[in-house]
Amino acid sequence: MGEPVRLSKLMSERGLCSRREADAYIEQGLVFVDGKRVSELGTKVDPDCAIRLDAEANARQAERVTILLHKPVGYVSGQPEPGHEPAVALIRAETRWTGDREPRRFARAQLKGLAPAGRLDIDSTGLLVLTQDGRIAKQLIGDDSAVEKEYLVRVEGRLDERGLALLNHGLSLDGKKLRPAKVAWQNADQLRFLLREGRKRQIRRMCELVGLKVVGLKRVRIGRVRLGDLPPGQWRYLRGDERF
Repeated sequence: MGEPVRLSKLMSERGLCSRREADAYIEQGLVFVDGKRVSELGTKVDPDCAIRLDAEANARQAERVTILLHKPVGYVSGQPEPGHEPAVALIRAETRWTGDREPRRFARAQLKGLAPAGRLDIDSTGLLVLTQDGRIAKQLIGDDSAVEKEYLVRVEGRLDERGLALLNHGLSLDGKKLRPAKVAWQNADQLRFLLREGRKRQIRRMCELVGLKVVGLKRVRIGRVRLGDLPPGQWRYLRGDERF
């Protein structure tokens, strides 16, 4: 029997929901631990206990949407900035991709609590995930997230073998070493980056450190989910059979 841990923390670690959602479910009596209902916030439990959500909580989880957007240049992924719209402003019935085969119907209630799970700079384009689901947010942007993201990056400047090796491993930003990356030439003026972290303007700053200037950046994959044929400025739902 291990050291008791907060129930909400354990629920988040197991991917049942976010800690905030866990607190709400506990407070509403929608969580069972080893078959017993728990409704007191801050309850500590055995780390090996069995946790089950009430059917109502499961139904709420199923209603939460995750949206894949092809963010164009000029939109900010998070909070609005002066003169620039947030990417969530593009989530409207008329901008839904006609190729989306998910049967779910769009409703304005799906915009409530819809937040980007990761950033994509204002001058970058490509796949942006917006979700109401704390489980997916934790998977993509949690401290221990290791979901791989793929970018195609057009650059100007000269890059020798040493510079390419540094892009793969050896650079630091803000005094902190970067995780190993996979960087290779895609064609004469374009690099392909595979990253497992997302520091602010990371790729642009990495390129600057080896004497390159980024002139175009597009995210084409997050985990097992690809941008595919989704047109710029349009969106679709994450399908039930898709997993990051």
